[in-house]
Amino acid sequence: MQSENIGALAAALSKAQAGITGALKDSSNPFFKSKYADLASCWDACRHQLADNGLSVVQTTRMTEQGLLLVTTLAHSSGEWIAGEMPVLTKDASPQGQGSGLTYARRYALAAIVGLAQIDDDAEAAQGRSSKTPQVDPDLVALINSAASVDDLNKLFKKLDKSQRMTHIDAFTARKKELTGPEAA
Repeated sequence: MQSENIGALAAALSKAQAGITGALKDSSNPFFKSKYADLASCWDACRHQLADNGLSVVQTTRMTEQGLLLVTTLAHSSGEWIAGEMPVLTKDASPQGQGSGLTYARRYALAAIVGLAQIDDDAEAAQGRSSKTPQVDPDLVALINSAASVDDLNKLFKKLDKSQRMTHIDAFTARKKELTGPEAA
């Protein structure tokens, strides 16, 4: 689904994507013993770049015969837009189950519509590739800990290669929590 033309939107999204960083995995799933980028981290990784380029994301829901549907629209200040739909799958019909399913769908739909990558090393493990664990660089940890804002932290993160990002992800996550406070955890 899209407006008749999307040329201005596509140009703006291209510029925004040049500055979008990967979303930091700052939340834990104790059941699977894994980390993931929560909805707030996904927004932190793209909010400023979208706004700076006249882009906004609107997420609404509607009921269908099959259940709740999430509609995610990427709009441009020119009036152009693109949208996608995603079913909201829930574990049960409780408010908590619905809220969890909606948050999960919002996170993935946001990432899909803006081209946001969630930093993930699971693909390497699935391939059965083994690699030596890179060493944490104390100078880089000090630089991470000196970041004055989440935006500064994201800029630093973007400058690093994948190996440096993965090796220092715990330091990035800890610093982000310090900058945003416990309510963002």
